Amino acid sequence: MSTTAPFARFEWMIAWRYLRAKRREGGVSVMTWISLIGITLAVFALIATLAVRTGFRVEFTNTILGANAHASVYVSPHLDGDGRTVTTFKNYDETATELKAVPGVVRAAPIVNGQVMASANGRNTGIQVLGQRYEDVLGIPLVVEPETQLGELSNFDKGVAIGVGIARELNLALGDKITLISPDGIKTVVGTSPRVGSYEVVYIFGVGRWDIDKTRVYMPLAEAQSFFNRDGQVDEFEVMIADPDKVDGFVDQLTLAAGPNSLVWTWKNASGGFLRALEMEDNIMFIILSILVLIASMNIVSGLIMLVKNKGRDVGILRTMGLTQGSILRVFFICGASIGLVGTAMGVILGCLFAIYIDPIFGFVNTIAGGGVWDPSTRLLSHLPAKLELGDVLSAVVLSLGLSFGITYFPARRAARMNPVEALRYE
Repeated sequence: MSTTAPFARFEWMIAWRYLRAKRREGGVSVMTWISLIGITLAVFALIATLAVRTGFRVEFTNTILGANAHASVYVSPHLDGDGRTVTTFKNYDETATELKAVPGVVRAAPIVNGQVMASANGRNTGIQVLGQRYEDVLGIPLVVEPETQLGELSNFDKGVAIGVGIARELNLALGDKITLISPDGIKTVVGTSPRVGSYEVVYIFGVGRWDIDKTRVYMPLAEAQSFFNRDGQVDEFEVMIADPDKVDGFVDQLTLAAGPNSLVWTWKNASGGFLRALEMEDNIMFIILSILVLIASMNIVSGLIMLVKNKGRDVGILRTMGLTQGSILRVFFICGASIGLVGTAMGVILGCLFAIYIDPIFGFVNTIAGGGVWDPSTRLLSHLPAKLELGDVLSAVVLSLGLSFGITYFPARRAARMNPVEALRYE
């Protein structure tokens, strides 16, 4: 007996007839649609979740690296020759030069760092003041090119730059005055009196991170030194690395360049634990959603089992006409695999569209829910991020097709091994 080539045209034709057959004709079209919709929704959910989790990771990393130092170099508290505690750098220009000389370092900015109370228009809030030179502020990407901005950063030396959250909290606009109150002020015979300073708001920025926009103020270095009693001194250095992911390899070099009694704190020390927890959560979510894809794929199995049972007589006739077990197996395999293939394709399209148009979609959901669905103070980001990556889409496609093709094989093999005599005995 001659054999036909695998997946011949007649095998596709028979499979197509079975898929579109009505139930009264011995088909399972309803189960076909249920299986197709199940696979589509499962793949859609998987791709949408992967896109959002990738968006979160990228957004957090970008805002961490775009608005914060890759490494902070500060002084370990120690006693000088006179027995006084030293916590600041004195010859900071020389130290900055040494830090910039380290290969791979692109920026080393001396800063004065302090926490004070800000007051304006009868309102108060706690803020973090970073005193820096104008040319050093220009090296902070998300401050120079934030999501939102008011004013010109070129006017930095005439006042202060504040986060949009502070402006909203204190009802401030460009040109308004913000009053800063530091408890560590002037020492007098009756105690320490608070130091108070009033500064003009010349620039308002919004980087998209609630914890930055709500708390951060940039002030010219000379003004910050005067306000915080740091004459000729700075608290630390902000260091930017060409490749932030390799910052751990610079710790020893930065420590040596900064001199004795210096310590280095990297962005991974500050946020690495959170990113690792986020990665762990991503893996768990992938496993959970993979189970959803498996459940949806099981619908294909149940549909194929019903199809094999209803088409037992047809299988017997086809076998007596000369079709081999391999042809029968391929016919039913095409039935199940086609559902998985079409469902996966539709799920990929829906998932990609969701990731691309997530802002209007989420805005619509927020409107329907009456607002308040997304709280930046809890999630730290100003919007729900999503980022499509080829690897995430391919992993969803491979998982869906692998499960669909794999579990389709078993009911198809059962149909191929059906005895034609038994199938036709009672017909």
